This record gives sequence, structure tokens and C-alpha cells, in this order.
Amino acid sequence: MFPAVHRSWEAVAKQGLVATLVVVAAVASAAVPWLLVTDPARMWQGVALALVLLAVSAAMGRWPMLRRWEIVVPLGDFLAIGLLRYGTGDSQSVFLAIIVLPVIWIAAGPGRWRVLVPLAGVCATLLLPIVLSEYRGITPSEFVRLLIAMLVYAAVGAVVNELSRRSLRKLTSSQDRRRIAEAEVTAAALVQRSLQPDDGSELPAAFRIAGACVPARTVGGDFFDWYPTPEGGAAFTLGDVMGKGVGAGMIAAAVRTVIRSSLDDIDPAAAFCRTAVGLRTGPADLIGTQFTTCFHARIDADGILSWVDAGHGLTVLKRADGSAEFLRSGHLPLGVGASWASSRTRLGPGDTLVSVSDGVLDLFGGSLDSVESYARFLDQHDDIDALVADLVDRAAAGEQEDDVTVLAVTWSPR
Repeated sequence: MFPAVHRSWEAVAKQGLVATLVVVAAVASAAVPWLLVTDPARMWQGVALALVLLAVSAAMGRWPMLRRWEIVVPLGDFLAIGLLRYGTGDSQSVFLAIIVLPVIWIAAGPGRWRVLVPLAGVCATLLLPIVLSEYRGITPSEFVRLLIAMLVYAAVGAVVNELSRRSLRKLTSSQDRRRIAEAEVTAAALVQRSLQPDDGSELPAAFRIAGACVPARTVGGDFFDWYPTPEGGAAFTLGDVMGKGVGAGMIAAAVRTVIRSSLDDIDPAAAFCRTAVGLRTGPADLIGTQFTTCFHARIDADGILSWVDAGHGLTVLKRADGSAEFLRSGHLPLGVGASWASSRTRLGPGDTLVSVSDGVLDLFGGSLDSVESYARFLDQHDDIDALVADLVDRAAAGEQEDDVTVLAVTWSPR
């Protein structure tokens, strides 16, 4: 509905320009002595017709269903301009050039017939004096002048119609490509969401888990994952690929898949080494310039936490007694580094591991103090479900420039 209304009011703007020029021409002819006025009645009839056509255009803007008759308005302009020309000197009138506006108006639409219609309108404008006055014949010079004028305006209409046709073809092609791209992005987003774990029902009973990802675009470069391990524990991963969009999402899916394929490697660092090899497959190493920060951990049935950090540094271990520490290392991100070593620590009942992407820090100002603000935020949340829900609400409250991802797990053995 709205595009149709917009196009209808577009007709009002076009006719408003034509009517304004006709009115100004008539007023100037009546006020300036050296401008000819050979028939005042016909001149003002042309003005009245132009204003009536403006009212018709306004009615089309008010009732879009009338827009099917829009071509009547520029066709009427040919008559209005013909009356103005006849009343201001006929062949000596200086206002014939106004006729180019309805020519362009009609010719800019789709269809080759829009070249012939303006030509007929131009003929009607130029031959109108013969109808309004006693036939006195046309001299050869007048005939040549009228013929040249018709050919020139016909050429203008043909050029405008061809340019409009090409523009419409390019626009249609561009819209088709856009629809295909949007469909591909939507499919990629569905695939990415399908790779995210839904709940922790497959994990051992000692683990409570919560996680969420709010991408800045349809497809994000962040990912998180969890799954049970053969030794009775569980593995957890959170990664942040440099950049956003489909390209980052493809790399995120590849990194997640390779890390998960290292299920049988007890050492989490081995998963990163395997991933680094998987990212270096081509001789030109085209993917090497796009790195991924990542945190990967395994917790066994006895509460032994083995973890490795690849340039991420945004994982916090919250102890049940209220103390907290960031789990950081000096290792480089995936795609940049070549080797990683894991660290080990023992968890106590009720200890919680919280890992986030750097987009979370933007929710707390994105400044140098954002880490401290985020740390205070963690102190205020003991329940991981409430923590994740709060971060998701903050991310959804406004448009974010970066993906927001959080993964939280509490170890509570029975």
C-alpha cells in the first residue's frame, strides 16, 4: 500500500512543476510588455486546465485506486501547453519548451508504446492552432520547423524510455540478487542456530549449563558449544571469530566442528592444535589473516578443570565462597598461534565458569573500565540462568555493533 501511495504523490509533484511553469508563464506574459499575448482567453484556459490536472493528481494521491488513469494527466498537459502557446504568440511563443516535461513523464515508464504517446501529444500541441483558428495553410518553413520539433521531442522520449528500461532491468537484476543473497544468509543463520546446543540434558547431572548468542547481524562470528566427554565429564567451548557476517560464521562453524571432533583428546590444547592444522589447508593460506579467539575447557567427573585460552581472556572462574579470577594465558588466537598448553585446577561444589565474547564488554560501556563493570555485574549474579537472561536482555535492548555471546556452567556434584 505505502509504495503505491508514494508513487501517487509523486504524480502530484510532477504535475505541480508543470502547473507552476504554466502559471508563471501566463502571469509573466500578462505583466511584461515585451511578451506577446495574442489570445488572453486561450492563455488563461491553459492555466485553468493545468490547475485542474493538478487537482486530479491530488485526488490520485488521496485515492490510489485512481492511479491507473495517471497517464491522463500528462496527456492533458499537452493540451494545456498548446493553449498557453496559442495564447502567447503561437509560433513565436517562448514557452513551448515546457512540453518536454510531459514527454519525459510519459516516456520514463515501462513499455515501448510510451515513445509513441508523447509523439502524438507533441503533434497535438503543435497543430492545435490549426484547430483553434481559421485554416490558412502551413508554409514550407513552418512545416519543416514543426517536423523538426516533433522529431526532437520524439528523440527525447525515445532516449528517456531506453534509459528507463535499462535502469529498470538493472534494478530488477539487483533485487533478484538481493533476494538470493538474503535467502542464503537466512539459510546460513538457520544452520548456525542448529549448531548451537539447546540445553544441557545430555550432560552429566553434576553440571548446570546456560548459554546464548545474540548476533549483531543475521549470521554472527561467535559460537559456543558443550557436550559430554567419554570419561564422564563435559567439554565447553566459546569462540569469537574476527569480523561479522557470513564469512565469520563459516569460520566459526569450521572451528567448532574441528574442536568437537577432538572429543577423545583428554588434553584440551590438542583440540586447538588440530584446529590450527585444519585452518591451514591451502597453499596461499587465505584464511590465515582471519583469527579466532577461543576458550576451551574440560571438566571431569571429579571436578578437575583443564582449560586452554587462545587469546580470549574473558573467562571467569567464580568460586562458591565469592572469590573470582580470570582464566588467562599468553597464547595467541587460532589462525595466528602455532602451539598451546593447557592449565589445570580443581573445582569445588558450586563453582561456576563464565565465558563471554568481547561484545559483552560493549554492554558495559566498551571503555577501559568495562572489565571492572562486568566483574561487578558477575558478583551480583549467583544463578547462571539469571545471569545469561540479563545479558541477553541488555543485548536486545539496543542495536549492537558486535556479537554478544555468553556460556556459563556450574559444577555441583551430588
